[in-house]
Amino acid sequence: MSDKKTKTRERILDAASAALISRGPGQPSVNEIMGAAGLTVGGFYAHFDSKEALMLEAFRHLLKQRQSAVAQIDDQLPGHERRALLAAFYLSRKHRDGSDKACPLPSTVGEMSHLPESFQEVLAEHLEMMVAQLSSSPEDADKVLADVALMVGGLTLARALGDGELSDRVLRAAKSAVI
Repeated sequence: MSDKKTKTRERILDAASAALISRGPGQPSVNEIMGAAGLTVGGFYAHFDSKEALMLEAFRHLLKQRQSAVAQIDDQLPGHERRALLAAFYLSRKHRDGSDKACPLPSTVGEMSHLPESFQEVLAEHLEMMVAQLSSSPEDADKVLADVALMVGGLTLARALGDGELSDRVLRAAKSAVI
């Protein structure tokens, strides 16, 4: 792939990622995504086979970014301390209100039953990776899953509520349950 084609593909992927975070994988149209990338719809199929393929790649890309961020947490710390550090960021106002590199799960999980199975496979792979990154032992795996579910659910509710006091309370309550 030429350098220009690679850069164009990255622009499309970045636009799709931003749309996925803010509106989920089903809502944004190809026209909207291409417009956000500063391109016309006509060039879309030179880079992706379908909107579904683009959104799946954007979903996978965003989850890999999350895994990389989690990998930055000191793996010498016990699992519960790693999860507490993650929760401190994940369940923060900054993460709730930010759109740059935000977690795609709150905007995506509600649509999973309507998406192709490949989205569920990517999600399952991501959860397994999170368990591996945040567990101190095999016995710790279910606690990690519970904490991840609590964090995603807490962030989803907080985003749905906006930036008011109840939203802040949801963040604090979820964070205290993880920590």
